[in-house]
Amino acid sequence: MAIRSRMIAGSGSHQLVIKKSRFICTVGRVTTEDEARAFVAHLNKQYWGASHNCSAWVIGERGESQRSSDDGEPSGTAGAPMLNVLNQRELTNTAAVVTRYFGGTLLGAGGLIRAYGHSVSETIDRTGIVERKPLTVVAFKATHEDAGRLDYALRGSHYHVASIDYYAAVTFEIHLEEADLLSFAALLAEMTSGRCVGEITGLKHVEVPVQKEDE
Repeated sequence: MAIRSRMIAGSGSHQLVIKKSRFICTVGRVTTEDEARAFVAHLNKQYWGASHNCSAWVIGERGESQRSSDDGEPSGTAGAPMLNVLNQRELTNTAAVVTRYFGGTLLGAGGLIRAYGHSVSETIDRTGIVERKPLTVVAFKATHEDAGRLDYALRGSHYHVASIDYYAAVTFEIHLEEADLLSFAALLAEMTSGRCVGEITGLKHVEVPVQKEDE
């Protein structure tokens, strides 16, 4: 099994209404099965009057811990499609609970599978996905005169600005992928006429947003 480095950006909730049934999906980060069970238990308590609280989670570096529950829905129509979405997105350390309030119209097995899967997928789209990557830490100092232009340019770029500290000189910390080191050095030299030179200070694992088109 391949190592997984993607997870949801944070907790979130989203509601769908399908043929008068309400589907409320809640997603959250979990790192152990105990945390996942507590997450599910909390939502069971919060939505105690719901028809169903179906759940799925994936945990571990390789997604080795996986569970799903149909919570009374026909077997394979709720938990399995929810879990399938988490695996299709290559997520880990993520739990999802879809709460259903029955609206009086039967959806059939196919309709349930689509509803539960779509509910998780839409919620993840709204919450966002991050990928944990090892990035090179580059630090440099700039004058206040250069700092304003650099701040504006870097925040509008794909480079990850970790921090900017304003003291007598302005200290920047940037996290870069290895492939960006040369282009960043060239940009820095061009914008400051060679006055600023970056120094590699280490390696840091950073959560980087994943764009939808890359998923």
